[in-house]
Amino acid sequence: MTETIEMPLWLLLLILGFAIVAALDKVMLPSVRWFFRRRLERAVARLNQQLTRPIQPFKLMRRHDMMQRIIYDPEVGRAVQAHAHEHGIPEAVASETARKYAREIVPSFSAFAYFSFAIRAARLISNALFRVRLSYADADALRAIPEDTTVVFVMNHRSNMDYVLVTYLAADQSALSYAVGEWARVWPLSRLIRAMGAYFIRRKSRSDLYRNVLSCYVRHATEAGVTQAIFPEGGLSLTGGMGPPKLGLLKYMIDAAEESGRDVVFVPVAINYDRVLEDTILTAAASRKERRFRARIGVVFAWVLKQIWQRILGRFRRFGFAAVSFGEPVSLGSFKAKLDRDLTIPLARDLSRRIGALVPVLPVPLAAWLLQKNGEMTLEDVVAEFQRIVPALAGGRAILPDEDIETEAKDALQQLVDRRMLKRDGGRYRVSGDRVDLLAYYARSVADRLEVRSPDSASAEENAASAGS
Repeated sequence: MTETIEMPLWLLLLILGFAIVAALDKVMLPSVRWFFRRRLERAVARLNQQLTRPIQPFKLMRRHDMMQRIIYDPEVGRAVQAHAHEHGIPEAVASETARKYAREIVPSFSAFAYFSFAIRAARLISNALFRVRLSYADADALRAIPEDTTVVFVMNHRSNMDYVLVTYLAADQSALSYAVGEWARVWPLSRLIRAMGAYFIRRKSRSDLYRNVLSCYVRHATEAGVTQAIFPEGGLSLTGGMGPPKLGLLKYMIDAAEESGRDVVFVPVAINYDRVLEDTILTAAASRKERRFRARIGVVFAWVLKQIWQRILGRFRRFGFAAVSFGEPVSLGSFKAKLDRDLTIPLARDLSRRIGALVPVLPVPLAAWLLQKNGEMTLEDVVAEFQRIVPALAGGRAILPDEDIETEAKDALQQLVDRRMLKRDGGRYRVSGDRVDLLAYYARSVADRLEVRSPDSASAEENAASAGS
């Protein structure tokens, strides 16, 4: 026991290294983690006092614990057994597949990343690129939503800027949990998006096991009261108008509400832009009749550098307005009381109708709609139409009454000329014919709010809407 043992210096250093790591893992790191965890909990508690909808404990749960909760859910367990039986594989293999799906879906929310970085970056980007406008159909109704309900913001999908813009404008409401498509599953973007609380979904997956794992996560989040944001169209609009709603996520939320007895309140949100950053990519995909977006990263990076260089030189001009309109909340419980059948399709249609009625009518889309309709107009004609149409809009309006409508109309026409959608000949503006698809794309975003319908078609739509609600 007292004999001297000789060993190489490298071996002694290796042993000391392992001893230090063991001491840190068993003694010091748990204390450090507890210290920072306590500080984080106090910070979140102070933050919750400032938010309309406090951050729910489920959202703050460790990612590993959340995954375990989903993997060992009875519904997922039955789906694993069915998957193993269907494909003739051991249950252990099917269980590992379910674990892979859960690892792919479940976020790792960081309150620090969301409120210290994401919201500030979203505010900076939004205001740097656009003149941001926000409107409410009934702000008091939003504030009056009971705390024991789950709030889901349901939005039209115009651009990837939607995530940035709504995150910024809803910063005083809560931390939103987005459903994000597969486009964002690239490193390091995926790490940042997970830290902001978003969860990834495979929109085209045909696997019953995958759908069970996804529905399990959505069910747990809905039952826990996590504030969520979904795009019912399931993807970016290729035409500028709203596409038909997808029913998957909505169905999962309805089922969760029925199982738990917790009410879900859906808030319609409509978004529109004077300039959609991906407009040429989207219209090109529409012309090919496919949802494959051929955007080379080098082109995107060069465009970003160009905008930064123009800002340095003082030549940068913002891309006009970006507007978000929040509609009146729709309680699932109240909606259910009016129907004695499955709610999913009627609710999806009702929410889509409400979103369409809220779409902000901005200068560029309005000018595009007028020129597409008339073919040729003078500046005076366009201004007169602006002055006639804008005051008549019953909400979702981004051109405020105290703004200079003539200046806005002139700027909108100039933007359309600069992008070769219109030609200016003396004092007259006419459709150029070069980028007809792009002109139609912007006109379509406001067409449903502006086009005059016959009394018969209007009454038929109202009857259909009342039947659906």
